[in-house]
Amino acid sequence: MSLMNNIELKNTAKRLVNAFNKGTFIAPLSNKFTKNTKTSKLLLEECQQLISSPVIGFKAGGTGKAALKQWGEKEPFYAPIFKKNLLKSNGSVKINKYTLGIELEVFFEIKKSFFSSDKKITEKNISSVINYVGPCIEIVGYRQKKKGVTCLGDLISDFGANVKFLVGKKQKFKKLPYENLTTTLYNKKSGQTANGNTKAVYDSPVKSLVWVLNKIKKDRVNLNKEFLVFTGSTVGVVPIQKAGLFRGEIKSLGSVQAQVRN
Repeated sequence: MSLMNNIELKNTAKRLVNAFNKGTFIAPLSNKFTKNTKTSKLLLEECQQLISSPVIGFKAGGTGKAALKQWGEKEPFYAPIFKKNLLKSNGSVKINKYTLGIELEVFFEIKKSFFSSDKKITEKNISSVINYVGPCIEIVGYRQKKKGVTCLGDLISDFGANVKFLVGKKQKFKKLPYENLTTTLYNKKSGQTANGNTKAVYDSPVKSLVWVLNKIKKDRVNLNKEFLVFTGSTVGVVPIQKAGLFRGEIKSLGSVQAQVRN
């Protein structure tokens, strides 16, 4: 990247982080930061260095294989999740016209010992690094005055396009058919309902988790503490038709709620 482009990258990161910290919005990013995923990741890394809120985990994004194929991408991405974006179940989240929607996901809590092991993570040994598992809701949106998603870089460049994560009650990890758990997300007030299945998440939330953990190892990331991984939506991005109480349920894992307000 040229010096001039590097200056533009740093200035763009400062504007994004300022919006992130203050809850404001900036003009849409230039296509030069979104059309190429490598450049989008550089912007995300630059932003992360400027944020004071601690990283508490990571999200997998773009885990829907149909969307990846449509965008001409070979794999998902992962992005850091900051403490200020994490809430407990039944927390309140204010939305706006740039909110893309709401998702229902599986999250895992990973042991600190993961960082001290050199072994490659596989679906066979994954249980050795997991403490807990549970359901969560993600509110998806930008820090930009922008709607819709045209490419994977749209999501990567803007912190993974997450606004808040709300986590339900966690339980000790146990073997379940994670590749085929039915899920439901609904709004009690409006009656809006979205049905899904965990197989929509890169074939399985566990497969998504394996991918994220091996990427973290490859990138030599070390939080030196237990951390969370959010593995991707089981219902896609569901547009929020009306504010109110959203309740998500994942078979065998339990439920999680979000109070959505305008």
